[in-house]
Amino acid sequence: MTLKVELANSITVVNPVDWNSLAGSMPLLSHSFLGALEESNSVGNGTGWKPCPLLVFDDSQLVGAIPLYAKSHSYGEYVFDWAWAEAYQRNGLSYYPKLISAIPFSPITSARLLVSPVKNSSNIQLLLVNSLLEIMDKNSFSSAHVLFPNHDSAEIFKSAGWLKRQGIQFQWENEDFRCFEDFLGQLTQSKRKKIRQERKKIISSGVTCYRFKGDDISEAQWDFFYQCYVNTYLEHRSSPYLTREFFKLIALNMPDQILLVMAYKDDKPIASALNFYDQNTLYGRYWGCLEYIPNLHFELCYYQAQEFCISERIRYFEGGAQGEHKLARGFKPKNTCSFHKIAHPQFAKAIEDFVLRESEGIAQYTNELEERTPFKSEPT
Repeated sequence: MTLKVELANSITVVNPVDWNSLAGSMPLLSHSFLGALEESNSVGNGTGWKPCPLLVFDDSQLVGAIPLYAKSHSYGEYVFDWAWAEAYQRNGLSYYPKLISAIPFSPITSARLLVSPVKNSSNIQLLLVNSLLEIMDKNSFSSAHVLFPNHDSAEIFKSAGWLKRQGIQFQWENEDFRCFEDFLGQLTQSKRKKIRQERKKIISSGVTCYRFKGDDISEAQWDFFYQCYVNTYLEHRSSPYLTREFFKLIALNMPDQILLVMAYKDDKPIASALNFYDQNTLYGRYWGCLEYIPNLHFELCYYQAQEFCISERIRYFEGGAQGEHKLARGFKPKNTCSFHKIAHPQFAKAIEDFVLRESEGIAQYTNELEERTPFKSEPT
């Protein structure tokens, strides 16, 4: 086997079938999703996300890859290193550009070392890691960061001596529930009662919710969803990352992995939430509303998604970053991680000390969350 490493300037130069053979069924790692980000100018072209996927070929066959970006800021990452950048600036050093392996704007745990399922895949993974370090050194990047890797990718970076940073998210698991009431039956009486009350209030307010799979979503519904998406950012005094063209492209190229939940009142749409899914996991991503109704966020973003998982026999629901309120709605704390290589020796040591102290706080926070479980106690 003769392996060749290449740093591309776009995922669009990669054959979609070859890329997807490495990425598997995970929708946000697919060529359609990552390619739509580029083609819609949601990344690249002055956005601060410069695509540079790292590829490994055996002759002409793609056998390994890392989704990779050169970053000139730290927006859209969900692993916050602004304090690190400020420390560099105070000392007259440049933190940017840096290298990021991640799914842009998506705090989703998945593979970062994409390899074909062959017996020497571990060699390809090590080659990818070593090549990433060489690129960092050769091009004078301040650092390289791997965000939200799955267990297999994380083990490789851990073995290679990268600095591990801990995080927490919330995940819901479908334990072969036959219906939503089956799920509620697992919760304590107070939590079960609260959810039922929230859902009744939505109905009594005159709101009706519908779920649409990709092929059934009309252009008008996509336009309304984008209105909601933009409005969410405006309400937080921010600017949306994704363009309308991005959603047009994913609607065209990956409809079988898209779920749109919409709320109507008086036959007019008032809110929507967009999800992606495969056979194993539903990924909640974007939501927005044009009319405030109490508890509507919980209905659209959690309960409707949980019902969809039950009906489609999807095991996991990833609800996105942050949100302790998810705990009371049947989500459980889930450890996440990121890995970091810092080129500057003194800053590397200082950041390592910071991450060690931070990890102690994360561990304590995790214990506190687990003590607040919404589930009924197991009989002893």
